[in-house]
Amino acid sequence: VAGHAVTRALSHRLTSTSQDMDTAADHAEQADHGGKNVLGVNVSTVDEEEFPYLLRQYYLRLFPYQKYFDWLSYGFTDKKVFQNREFSFTLKDDVYIRYQSFTDMSEFKQAVQDRNPYKIDIGAVFTAKPKDHKRMKAAEFYPTEKELVFDIDMTDYDDFRTCCTGAAICRKCWPFMTAALRVLDIALHEDFGFEHRLWVYSGRRGIHCWVCDDRARKLTQEERSAVAEYLQIVRGSDQMAKKVNLQGGVMSYMEQRALGILRPFFEHTVLGEDQQDLLRHEKPMQEMLGMLRNEDLAKKLQDKWDPSVSSADRWTDIQKLLKKSQAAVKSGEMVLQFTYPRLDINVSKGLNHLLKSPFVVHPKTGRVCVPIDPHNPEGFDPFSVPTITELCSELDTMETSGDAAESAPKKVKGYESTSLGASMEVFDRFLTGLAASRRAKSAAAPAEVATAATDDW
Repeated sequence: VAGHAVTRALSHRLTSTSQDMDTAADHAEQADHGGKNVLGVNVSTVDEEEFPYLLRQYYLRLFPYQKYFDWLSYGFTDKKVFQNREFSFTLKDDVYIRYQSFTDMSEFKQAVQDRNPYKIDIGAVFTAKPKDHKRMKAAEFYPTEKELVFDIDMTDYDDFRTCCTGAAICRKCWPFMTAALRVLDIALHEDFGFEHRLWVYSGRRGIHCWVCDDRARKLTQEERSAVAEYLQIVRGSDQMAKKVNLQGGVMSYMEQRALGILRPFFEHTVLGEDQQDLLRHEKPMQEMLGMLRNEDLAKKLQDKWDPSVSSADRWTDIQKLLKKSQAAVKSGEMVLQFTYPRLDINVSKGLNHLLKSPFVVHPKTGRVCVPIDPHNPEGFDPFSVPTITELCSELDTMETSGDAAESAPKKVKGYESTSLGASMEVFDRFLTGLAASRRAKSAAAPAEVATAATDDW
């Protein structure tokens, strides 16, 4: 009760600060880019001094330990899948601890609550318990499996997004993440047959994907590299004007499908006057014209465009010119270069690479790294994701509500009674799918044995 009282005091103080900052973001902190007001909504809502106290309450009262364990133990049919899993903790003042491993959920829970990590990263399953790695010979300690993961960060769009840069995001650029999720999720499902894809908000400016099918987890590094390379269309350094190059000048089925998803997004969001308005901003406009690899054609277009010509009309002019000229670029390549997911494929390739865990709290924004429904990514609003301050305040309010005569706070069911509940429903559906696959696999095994015994192939 005393701990709750402390949290209520912090929550009251920080909620007021959060509201003030939101108001400032809505009214006073609008930046002018190319004549367009951009809402600066990526504002920290957590005081650095108060964060560890709120975080401790989050780990005590809200973190979904059982569901988390259900996920990473994969039915606990093989105890080593969890016990040999590497975790890392980043503590206050950036103290980083690798090669953490735990026997079961209780031990993991105890360690988290004792150490109060600012960040938890998840790594691979090894041949032995990572905490014992110093006692192992190097040749005997190596990763055997890990989810196939993808990391998409908004900073990789900085060379052409016109509203924000760096860690900042706003409602004009977040749709790049939505489009990325759409394109990659359908490719992972249709082209590779992966069924269990957990998409998670990074807590600030990006998204992560955890592909959890059995065969995805057991992919070799070479196989992971092949998947990542297949999905990477945008290639090349910042100095290269043209980063999308079709093999033989012909689009593959995957590229055609991506273009079908991304072209409407390009026309609405990338070209939209109240969105990115890309072709009325000098730097990205020059990047697109550079793809023509023809200075005369580029100059011809620029001479035609006065400041009043919209991005949509400029795009129409570019398409007309491409049809008439022998430019070494197609309009589809241009669309893909400015919309296709920017992947950090090194994250996907390596078995040794760790990735931020779902359900941790970002220390700068205070937002929880919650799952995203891949069937409705447009419905996900990063600015509505609950903060640690809001969650602790919600719990305290509910625990003290009711009959004033009651001497003790009411007992509530943790996250289920807070605004984290909707995100947990997404995670529940993901876990249900995993469990159903395990049951189907178990049911099929005896039938396969019987078939083999009767030679009925």
